[in-house]
Amino acid sequence: MDGRKVSIVLAAALFAVIFVTGAAQTGPTGKELYVVAHVDAIPPSAKPALDLLMKEAADSKADPGFVRYEVLQEAARQNHYTLVEVWCSQKDYDNYVTTGHCKAFREKLLPMLGSPFDERFHSIVR
Repeated sequence: MDGRKVSIVLAAALFAVIFVTGAAQTGPTGKELYVVAHVDAIPPSAKPALDLLMKEAADSKADPGFVRYEVLQEAARQNHYTLVEVWCSQKDYDNYVTTGHCKAFREKLLPMLGSPFDERFHSIVR
């Protein structure tokens, strides 16, 4: 998938997150942090990596400031995943990455990666 198609897909995913979480009705505060991370697992680790990603998505729901955490799997390359997270604020995200479950998740995921964990931060443009 070329860069333009990836951007369109990610924009659609972010719109869906806003709509499904109700932010479209209540209006975002402008402080939410949208985190999009790309995870490229080495092929033998694709299933264990997916299991780990899904567990972290579930574990994150209990964290303060959590809004949404989606795990997307690329159709053409099933060992490539995109994480779409929404946090109420940068501070909430910063607190999340210090939790024991997040630290353990990242430590366990590291040897499964075929490329660096690619995490990018976004905010709503007004």
